[in-house]
Amino acid sequence: MASAVARKAISTTLTTGIKRQVVERTAQVIHATFPQVSVAQQASRKYFAIFASSVGIAGFMALLGINTLLAQDAFTLSNLKVEAKMVADQRDAVTRKIDSYSAPEALAQAAASLGMKPSETPIFLNLQGNGEVTHG
Repeated sequence: MASAVARKAISTTLTTGIKRQVVERTAQVIHATFPQVSVAQQASRKYFAIFASSVGIAGFMALLGINTLLAQDAFTLSNLKVEAKMVADQRDAVTRKIDSYSAPEALAQAAASLGMKPSETPIFLNLQGNGEVTHG
């Protein structure tokens, strides 16, 4: 039992020593990779970061403004489409009303109410030929 405890203590000591070596070596590599920066360099990086952030924010705000204008145009287009459909419906209603007044039955009724009588001998004008008049 004592030997098991001794082996565990040796194992823990070796593991702790290896861990310490790994940590120290990692710290050395990191310090070699990223050298120390002077206060002036840190300040210039800070101002550059502020400048880059400001430019980025300004760009995003411009993009937001453009998208807002495009969205307004989409709403305007939608409203104009609704108006165009209403105007087309009104035009169709007027066309149907005109067609009802110009139907042969409606014209015959309007002529009869004015006292007109249908012709007993219709006359036809030939528009494709020489313009001669024929009696029906």
